[in-house]
Formats: sequence, structure tokens, C-alpha cells
Amino acid sequence: MALTVAIFLATYVAMALGRLPGFRVDRTGAALLGAIAMLVFGKIGVDAAWASVSFPTMALLFGLMIVSGAFSVSGFYGWLAARATALEVGPAKLLAVMIATSGVLSSILTNDVVVVAMVPLLVQLCLARGLNTTPFLLGFAFAANAGSAGTIIGSPQNMIIAQGLDLSFIGLMRAALLPSLLSLVAIWGVLVALYRGRWTLAQAAAAPVAAQPPQVPTEPPLDRIEIAKAAIVTALVVAAFCLTDWPRELIALAAGAVLLLNRRIASADVMKHVDGDLFILLGGLFVVNAAFAGTGIPQRMIADLTQWGLDLRHPVALLVGSGVVSDIVGNNPAVLLLMPYIQGGNPEQTGAAMALGTALASNVVVFGSLAGIIVVEQAAKRGAPVSLAEFSRAGVPVSLISMLIAAGWLLLLA
Repeated sequence: MALTVAIFLATYVAMALGRLPGFRVDRTGAALLGAIAMLVFGKIGVDAAWASVSFPTMALLFGLMIVSGAFSVSGFYGWLAARATALEVGPAKLLAVMIATSGVLSSILTNDVVVVAMVPLLVQLCLARGLNTTPFLLGFAFAANAGSAGTIIGSPQNMIIAQGLDLSFIGLMRAALLPSLLSLVAIWGVLVALYRGRWTLAQAAAAPVAAQPPQVPTEPPLDRIEIAKAAIVTALVVAAFCLTDWPRELIALAAGAVLLLNRRIASADVMKHVDGDLFILLGGLFVVNAAFAGTGIPQRMIADLTQWGLDLRHPVALLVGSGVVSDIVGNNPAVLLLMPYIQGGNPEQTGAAMALGTALASNVVVFGSLAGIIVVEQAAKRGAPVSLAEFSRAGVPVSLISMLIAAGWLLLLA
């Protein structure tokens, strides 16, 4: 048992720190090594390890990533980013457009793919207009997390939640969409207050960014036929989720297959937008968590917390608890860690509490979400760095207000 606990703790320390201390091993590598260690040392059998990895969840995520990738290779994300930032409006209104764009897209398509596709061009376009990139990047990242909370297909953790609790598409949307949308307003209000008078590069005195000569980017090529095809497939997927009882993972895989079977775009180009590292991370954590659950320690901890008055089956307690865990290990690992122990009660409220908690609270720190990590890393590569302190300076009030909105909504539902 001691070795199992040690492997589990080492894996989640790496989730929290972003790497395995003393080694050049990132979160994905740590999850994979943790799973291998559990197998090699006999803490879980091969059959049990395979059984612990949820095929429906992985298949659902894989299929929907292909759908989102089809929008990317068709030029849709780049075209939309160019059109949004070309609007002749003031910075505050432009920020509202970017937040709305990020939130809406992330509720329909996987938020991580949306961020990867749009952030590089957003940086370039903001620099070309002489704008301080920081509030726009933060707004896009925060909105990607908040907007994704409202639907099953918004984020990987929502897909895990929906599969684990057997939630319907409409059920989760009914319980989580309204606070998700209201949080977008909170994000805009906080960023406008924090960055008033610092909208341009000169006002922000951002030397590292201002030093780069602005270049007006050309509008990316747009394949209207492929966009129309991807849009029709997406609409059919949502309709099938809402109106049928067909297995969601099969619907998603069928949609991905239709888009991969293409005479105009190579399947390899679409597959580049499937995050293989995320699948390895999730698969590794499924195995590590299953081995740890076999010790009985998590079950005893949950029972002790319940006796002390912290019942994770209560929506507000789960909202806060899942949010705290997300800020420590990241939102996807947090869901995998807590999911086996929150069964019972109203599944829609439970699912909404976890979806909202892991999405909204993850805006506190960069490593709380994959979307936040992607935005910061992509921006830094393009000369528009966002410091960890600056991220949290805006993220803390955004998360507090958003979590209060979510808590009030969940109490109304109870």
C-alpha cells in the first residue's frame, strides 16, 4: 500500500507543479510513468488497468476533437479572429466581442482546440492595432473556461463528468449554461476595471511587446465548403445528442469519420489538431487513480470529510471542493480524481457543480486549466508574455465573482 500511495502522490505532485521535481518530465510524462509504475510493481493488473480507462469518454473526446480540428484546417478560426479584431470599435467593446466569441465557440467545440487555433492570430492582430495584448488574451482564456462549462462538448472534463454521471446533453446545459454565460459578463467587467487606461501598448508601457514592430497580418485562406460541411456535421451531432439515446461516443466517432473521409483535406492535417498528449495524460491518470482506489484510502477520506460536515454530494460543497482541487492539480486531473466519489443525489446538479467548479475556479492560476497554459505559452512564443502574477491578478476576482454566481444558482436549483 505504501508504494501505491507514493506513486500516486508523486504523480499528482507533478500535476500540481507542472513537472516531476528533479526531472525533465511534464504532466503527461508523469501520468504515463505513474501508470507504468503501478503496472510494473503489481499494484494493478493489466486487465484492471485497461478496464479503468473509460473507452466511451476517450472516444467521445477523440471524435469531437476531430470535428473541432476540421474547423481549424478549413481556416474558420483564423478568419473569425481576423474579422473580430478588425471591427472598428473601442477596446472595451472589442474585448466584449473576443470574450463572447471565445465563450460561445468553447461551448460548442472543445475549448482547448479553440484556444490553440485562435490565440496566435489574436496576438498578431492585437499587435498590429497597437493594443496591449494582455487583457484580450486573459479575456479569451477566462471565457474559454467559463463558456465551456455550460455543455457536455465544451471541455474534456465535461465529457468525463457526463459519461460518469450518465448526463444528457440538455440536462447539463439546463443546470450549468446560465451561470456559465453570466460569468462571461463578470469577466468583461473585471478586465475593463483593471485595464482602464491601459488598452494600448504605449499606455501599458509593455517594453517586450512594444519593441516588436506591428505587422498587419493577411487574412487566412478560407475553405467555405469545408466550413459548411463541418458546421452541418456539428449541428447533426448536437441534434443527435439532444434528440436520441444513441451512445454519444459513437455519434462523435461517426462525425469524426465523416470529416476525415475527405477529397480536399488530408486526414493527417486534421489529426494534427487532436491533442495526443491529453489522451496519454487522461489514460495514465485513469490507471493511477484506479490503483489508488484499490487501497480504500480515498473512500475512508470521503467518509471522514462527510462526518466533519463537508459532504461533496452537496452541490455548493462540490463546487468549491472541485474548484480548489483544480487549482492544485488542474481541472482534468481534478475531475478524474473526484469522479468515483460523488455518486448519489441529483446527477444534473452534481454534474453542474463539478463542471462549473473545475471551469470557473481554474481561472485563478495559469496551471488550473489546459486552456490557461496554452494561452500563456502561445503568447510568450509570439512576444506577448503574460506573467503568472498578472494572470492571477485578474483571475482571482474573476473566479470569485463567477463562483458566487454559480453557488447562488446551484442553491436555487437545490
